[in-house]
Amino acid sequence: MHQRLPFLALLALSTTALAQTPAPAPVADPNAYLEDIHGARALDTVKRWNTRSLAALEAKPGYARYRQRALDLLQADRQIANPDQVIGDQVLNLWQDKTSVRGLWRVASLASFSSGKPAWRTLIDVDALGKAEGKSWVWKGATCRSPSYDRCMVALSNGGGDAVEEREFDIPSGKFVADGFVVPSFKTDLNWAGPDALYVATDFGPDSLTKSGYPRIVKRWQRGTPLSSAKIVTSATQDDVGIESNVFTEGDRRYALVSRNVDFFHSKRSHLGDDGQLVPTPLPDDAVINTVLDGRLIATLASDWRGVPAGAVVAYSIADVVAGRAPTIERVLMPTATQAVEQVDSSKSVLWVKMLDDVSGRLVSLTRGADGVWTQMVAALPTASTIHLDATAGKDDLAFATVESFLSPPALYAIRPATKPVAVDTLPARFDASKMQVEQRFATSKDGTKIPYFLVRKKGTSGPVPALVHAYGGFRNAQTPTYLVDQPYRSGPAGLFWVEEGNAFVLANIRGGGEYGPRWHQMPLRENRQKAYDDLHAVGDDLVRTGVSAKRKIAVSGRSNGGLLVGVAMEQRPDLYGAIVMGSPLLDMQRYSHLSAGASWIGEYGDPDKPADWAFISQYSPYQNLKRGVKYPVPFIYTSTEDDRVHPGHARKFAARLEDYGDPFFYYENPEGGHAAGADKIEDAKRAALVTVYLNTQLGTAPQR
Repeated sequence: MHQRLPFLALLALSTTALAQTPAPAPVADPNAYLEDIHGARALDTVKRWNTRSLAALEAKPGYARYRQRALDLLQADRQIANPDQVIGDQVLNLWQDKTSVRGLWRVASLASFSSGKPAWRTLIDVDALGKAEGKSWVWKGATCRSPSYDRCMVALSNGGGDAVEEREFDIPSGKFVADGFVVPSFKTDLNWAGPDALYVATDFGPDSLTKSGYPRIVKRWQRGTPLSSAKIVTSATQDDVGIESNVFTEGDRRYALVSRNVDFFHSKRSHLGDDGQLVPTPLPDDAVINTVLDGRLIATLASDWRGVPAGAVVAYSIADVVAGRAPTIERVLMPTATQAVEQVDSSKSVLWVKMLDDVSGRLVSLTRGADGVWTQMVAALPTASTIHLDATAGKDDLAFATVESFLSPPALYAIRPATKPVAVDTLPARFDASKMQVEQRFATSKDGTKIPYFLVRKKGTSGPVPALVHAYGGFRNAQTPTYLVDQPYRSGPAGLFWVEEGNAFVLANIRGGGEYGPRWHQMPLRENRQKAYDDLHAVGDDLVRTGVSAKRKIAVSGRSNGGLLVGVAMEQRPDLYGAIVMGSPLLDMQRYSHLSAGASWIGEYGDPDKPADWAFISQYSPYQNLKRGVKYPVPFIYTSTEDDRVHPGHARKFAARLEDYGDPFFYYENPEGGHAAGADKIEDAKRAALVTVYLNTQLGTAPQR
């Protein structure tokens, strides 16, 4: 049953700065000092840029109004309490609003929650805890022990980074466990090994980390003993990305798996037998482990294997593998050419698969017959929507899913196989969608590939209007439509403000994501990275060709890998783009593998320390390809000092080089927030307002009064 994001998924979405000192930057780089995250000189430079940029942007017409409206929308009293986890017969949820900015971690009975009238009991007031302890705690999830589900290891980040402190919490009493398990702040991976034991991968001291700064050793820690005496289960090499454990449960049975992550997309995995022996899985190293059902491991293939095509979901008996018998590989689900598997989870006896079909969501339930054949049914949920598989129940065949689209507010459904989904809660409309329309279009990339994109604008819009294009294009992460009020990683309600004022919002499904399965992701890897950039340019050119927008009236936005994308776009097509929203970006691709978690992404980009790889990376690396005397669009660059995933030095050094070349830019570095660049909705609202007034300024639009 789904709990926290697995280790590799956490890396992509989307870790503290490394315990070790970053490798020295090239001596010739005068901006190398900006890699010193908390260095006085670096922070003085950041403060100067922040002061100058905020003074300019906050003085723009409409800023205060945008910020207040964004805050009202993001902190609305009327929200859906999404189920973060279903544990036994209880539901866990983190609730955030105007009063509880960092959130209330709460529990309700599954019965009351399913009825739409949950009776909540607060377990942890994150704001109050932070105040009492003098920390800026940000909630990062919980791992609960089964089958009792009375204890959880809760993860708290000081400032919002990926590094977390883990503490044992007792749900019945609503208190932290005195003398319970505690793991100090780090990029820790842990799971329950039994009622009184944990599998822990963390910083155990010298030689316990990989070059990527992730744990290299998994240990089994028994209650009542010091962490230092925990027994080693297995280890990775320093050149691996890291190591992690997974524990899947069915009733009283635990199935433990250890993964030695060779790179971002390849792992050596072994089942951990009851006798402590490691037994390798028969799966290829690039398969994605999903869940366990009926004693079978469920996985999604990323490459063709044993006659089964990439993208398919397969299963095998764990007992057979552990006993040394050759397992039968069952074909669970075979997507078509237009489909992609996004998420797989299990309930008591049903497998749930969240899929895309031409970037439109669907939810499929599958059951296994005695003959080993899997039968599927499609849940009767709204079409042309995005579906989020929120949680599944372990004691019942029940799933909860949220459905939304650009113009339709989120609705939470309780779903059982072969029955009509029941609406548990539906948000009221937050804006007048009757005046807007959504189209899905396809642009043609340089190599002839059709690239889908969604276009949102007011009905009856004619003639070229300014357009805001958001894209990502990496790490198998699909970009799907979400309600315009709260666009995750897309500057909150900035897209809504943009459309309301007569402009166009575009979501581009460029290659590198997971919109069409493994092949869509793999086509622009490493030396083929330019394909993703060509896709973005193709969407921009298509907007011009079809009269939606005009050259230099198009803004592009992206975060993280998307920040790299728009940094490249700024330099490759200054004739096409008029504004660049660059969030938490990767920009110095010569140094990225030596900064924070960068070494873990070599599987995506290549290794810049290898001359053959640097030959193709150097063709697009934004920091190295910035040129004097070119009229670039003025970018808005934002990041966080506490971003321990993508080092803030990327954004800082790029801004410094722009300044050295005499090119204007806006820069905002949030002191907190980690990779999300915001630790709460207050910070998200501020960023939405900053982005909106920046776009108005650069593309010559005027805010509505």
